Amino acid sequence: MDPMEIFRQEAPEVAKAFDELIQSLIVSKGLDEKTRQLIYIAMKAAQGDETAVKFHVPMAMQLGASRREVVDAILMTLAVSGIKGVATCLPGAVEQFDKQLSNN
Repeated sequence: MDPMEIFRQEAPEVAKAFDELIQSLIVSKGLDEKTRQLIYIAMKAAQGDETAVKFHVPMAMQLGASRREVVDAILMTLAVSGIKGVATCLPGAVEQFDKQLSNN
């Protein structure tokens, strides 16, 4: 089952507050959507959160992010968290681009 769905079932009030927080960040106008996704990918990669990176790479791609931009966002994590984020998240991220190429 989807982890977010479990979160919503087990803690609906907290999930609602979380969703509202996310929505308030989405409507903020300081960053364009592609940049926001690249930053999010980098932050989640720094945490070694492979699932979140795999989920957000297609979103970044739909917003026009290139393979190089996604790779560089993940590589930026080396400065703050060492090799873990790169080793954990880079393979799945580039796999998303490879899938798109093979589908075209």
